[in-house]
Amino acid sequence: MSVQAQQPDKKGRVETYNLSDDGVALDGYDAVSYYADDEPKKGVSEISYTHKGLTYYFLSTANRSTFKKTPQKYEPAYGGWCAYAMGDDGSKVKVDPETYKIIDGELFLFYNSFWNNTLPDWNENEEALKANADNNWDTLIKK
Repeated sequence: MSVQAQQPDKKGRVETYNLSDDGVALDGYDAVSYYADDEPKKGVSEISYTHKGLTYYFLSTANRSTFKKTPQKYEPAYGGWCAYAMGDDGSKVKVDPETYKIIDGELFLFYNSFWNNTLPDWNENEEALKANADNNWDTLIKK
């Protein structure tokens, strides 16, 4: 189950993020590991960093330092919600943090549970879904 965290951005808008029950971004997965390793890996609470009110866990202090230099590069798209659902109807749907895709250097996460993996559906219509998701997310965070 995911919870929502609300933090104002620089323009004073409230953004809603997908967090684990204990309030951690990416369900505790190391954001840098999505880019540096063959697969995402769980971070540890002892090596954490809070950015925009969200706590991230890391595997190493080196990964934490990498994140701190350019956090916007590693933050998941659409607040960590399912990219397919955001593109389909603008809904905030929890994700499987191990079901992801990196597009033009940006991390996209997808729902994958109960015999339904949304990543293949995303791949079939990625361009249109991404455009819709971008618009839906912009509308959501401007509310």
